[in-house]
Amino acid sequence: MANLKEIKRKISSVKNTQKTTRAMKLVSSAKLKRAEEVAKRSKVYAAKLTELLNEIAQKMQQNNTDGIDNVFFKENQNPKNVDVVFVTADKGLCGGFNFQTIKRTNKVLAELRNSGANIRLNGIGKKGIAYYNYNGVAMKTMIDDLSSAPDYKRAKEFIDGLTEDYVEGRTDKIILIYNGYVNMITQEINQQQLLPVDTASLDLNSVSLSELEVEPDEDDTLMNALVKKYLEYSMYYALLNSLAAEHSARMQAMDAATSNAKEMVKKLSVKYNKARQEAITTELIEIISGMESMK
Repeated sequence: MANLKEIKRKISSVKNTQKTTRAMKLVSSAKLKRAEEVAKRSKVYAAKLTELLNEIAQKMQQNNTDGIDNVFFKENQNPKNVDVVFVTADKGLCGGFNFQTIKRTNKVLAELRNSGANIRLNGIGKKGIAYYNYNGVAMKTMIDDLSSAPDYKRAKEFIDGLTEDYVEGRTDKIILIYNGYVNMITQEINQQQLLPVDTASLDLNSVSLSELEVEPDEDDTLMNALVKKYLEYSMYYALLNSLAAEHSARMQAMDAATSNAKEMVKKLSVKYNKARQEAITTELIEIISGMESMK
């Protein structure tokens, strides 16, 4: 009987877990719809901003045969100081979402160390920060409540600080790593070189159909303002995109957990019925044996 009680207790426990995971799936599904809509709208703005930067950079390159003479475009082949920024979730229970970001970050860190670069690690998200703190990795910046609630002002303040360090020569490159949203069942790791601006990603050789005219700008006022806006929105969009991917990953994880709980309840129910049948059979045999002994 004790065995039957134990199995029954396990069935009840698994059913309660199943209710929790089903509820978490529904919550993540609702949050995903909102996050997906915001990310899609932001993507349109980010694409237009990149397109404008592409066009102006292209025209400036055409006006200067030696290339774009701007601090934000000067590629350093042997960077001595590199800022690495990663974005993870503030919460768990989202499958391998955070692990994939940490895995790519570790790969980038290893490559930079092998090249002899000095790394300044910047973390956004409790899970990633907790991982590197546990492993004794020093971090320059730790922000643990921005990935779950993206805010443009705070994203701007963060990236502006790194941009200032780049302009002042305290860092030579800024790399951003985050797990982005593709669709409801797919997430994709994004690794983006924010500074210096990757001209290859801007496709400077593309043909522009715009009639935009760019006048000579000796102090680079226009380009500097545009690049800063590009960086600020790239950081903000990464947060929005990562949040949508997080909800997608959690929805999948909770769906899988609910299915596993359902399957476990079935197996425990079969086990319970077998144990119950054995107990009944044992009792019948004892009764029959007792009656036979009385004859």
